[in-house]
Amino acid sequence: MIIPVRCFTCGKVVGSAYPQYTERVAMGEDPKAVLDSLGFERYCCRRMIVSHADLIKEIAPLG
Repeated sequence: MIIPVRCFTCGKVVGSAYPQYTERVAMGEDPKAVLDSLGFERYCCRRMIVSHADLIKEIAPLG
């Protein structure tokens, strides 16, 4: 639903990087390169961002 603020495994802050990740991937950049440039080296943090399903718009529609 909403991206978690911290990685469940190591505790690194990942929530603030998710909007930038989705924007850059939507523009056509390679997801691996985006994660590398955002500083996510651990696979636990990478999984938090890559596997997130953004369902908030389906649960709480705005209009």
